[in-house]
Amino acid sequence: LWETMHHGEHAWFDASVSLLFFLLIGRALDHVMREKARAAINGLARLAPRGALLMMPDGSRRYVAVEEIAVGDQISIAAGERIPVDGMIVSGESDVDLSIVTGESSPVAVAAGSAVNSGAMNLTGSLVLRATKVARDSLLSEIIGLMEAAEGGRARYRRVADRAAALYSPAVHLLALASFLAWGLLGGDWKQAMLVAVAVLIITCPCALGLAVPVVQVVAAGELFRRGIMVKDGSVLERLAEADIVAFDKTGTLTMGRPRLVRAEAIDAGNTAIASALAAHSRHPLSQALVRDMETVSSFAFARVTEIPGGGLEARSGPDVYRLGNRAFACGTGLTPAADSPFSEVVLSKNGADLARFLFDDTLRPGAASAVRQLAATGLETLMISGDRQTVVENTAQALGIDKAMGALAPKQKVEECRKLSAEGRRVLMVGDGINDAPALAAAHVSMAPATASDIGRQAADLVFFHERLDAVPEAIAVARRSASLIRQNFALAIGYNVLAVPIAIAGLATPLIAAVAMSTSSIIVVTNALRLNAFGKRTGPRTQARAGGNPEVKAA
Repeated sequence: LWETMHHGEHAWFDASVSLLFFLLIGRALDHVMREKARAAINGLARLAPRGALLMMPDGSRRYVAVEEIAVGDQISIAAGERIPVDGMIVSGESDVDLSIVTGESSPVAVAAGSAVNSGAMNLTGSLVLRATKVARDSLLSEIIGLMEAAEGGRARYRRVADRAAALYSPAVHLLALASFLAWGLLGGDWKQAMLVAVAVLIITCPCALGLAVPVVQVVAAGELFRRGIMVKDGSVLERLAEADIVAFDKTGTLTMGRPRLVRAEAIDAGNTAIASALAAHSRHPLSQALVRDMETVSSFAFARVTEIPGGGLEARSGPDVYRLGNRAFACGTGLTPAADSPFSEVVLSKNGADLARFLFDDTLRPGAASAVRQLAATGLETLMISGDRQTVVENTAQALGIDKAMGALAPKQKVEECRKLSAEGRRVLMVGDGINDAPALAAAHVSMAPATASDIGRQAADLVFFHERLDAVPEAIAVARRSASLIRQNFALAIGYNVLAVPIAIAGLATPLIAAVAMSTSSIIVVTNALRLNAFGKRTGPRTQARAGGNPEVKAA
């Protein structure tokens, strides 16, 4: 404007347009990085059906929006349709793609009584589903919410960057004003003084500083998402990188919470068939495991079957009374399994006499042993804190190579253990799944839960992994540590750029256009450095996939 009003040789409008162009390059790159994270959210949103066929009381069917589905409503789902809300299968049989929950592409057979989650694809047969959650509370909505929280989270590093930028701006304006006055008063050329002041303002624009943290966080959240790990907010990555000890729950975390029969001891082979027939009347995990693993078919009939909470099953056949449950209940002797036994025991009795004994163990989670080895290789200590018996906990810890095992802990004691470690200066990563783990998940420095965890456990955790393998824990730590390294590098690049560029601008050696190019180049360097995290993911990804190909721990167990 000064040049135009004074009929100057150079009006500088081309420079101002070029300046805006280079400024927008940095903004566009930031936008692209954010859209990459949004793409994952949008892709998940597309998995959610817009509506479903609601089965009316008179037998008719009416199409309703998914938001109108209430708990208890029955929905008809044809083959090829996605499940709109979390629910329980009422009737029908089909194969369902549950990859959104488990990360596994193999279809899973479902029938009446099976629980399914929103977003799963019904592949082969028609199903009738009873809704157990409304759409906004279903698993798919929860995943989308986790991703949105990951994008919008503001970690300490990011807050530091924003505060620095807020202080940086007035300081730069004062520096530009001082440069303008110095060049004008000492040199007498106010036009040159104006150009120097403008160059100082442009070259010191804090774009690189503002991009240093968010661009890394967005790339890291996308990388973890590709690995099946959801991050609730950006501060999680910072805290996860600081973790120096990993505390595991046992059942449902290190193990799958699915008992398996390891030994059957019976006086007569027919007794195992009786036990299997009696166990078929219960939904207790040990009863289901007995029926599944015995694979016997029995026509033995009972006149009446009653399930006694905390004891087991009682049935009558003629004058005889059969019991299946713990030893104290079955035999009435008050005896319990030996405290040093690593197995759960179920006893079959007839009129109080012991007929058969069945011992059960839990199935190790796939990748548990390799995950513990990887954590140890990176210098992290491992600890198991569980409510299970000390002998069982120690047996599992020994099988996996965990450093220390603590059993028979109440939820309050788990919290106290996490706080004790924190008081000692340790940074605890707690990995758990149950409602009883939720207080410890919240008390730990950072926490993680599998997708199969209880609703409260998932809500209390900072990260949720959506596949069965426990390799997600060392993978998340590796990405977090790499992210922290890149953030420190970005800060160094942004500060180093200003240390070099500001004296050049003050000395009058840079025009506004050169200053714009230099400023935008610094932003491009910061973004490019953050993108190295993708290269890190490509280097480590194939090894993850290779490990997922087999499950030696389960076979060994």
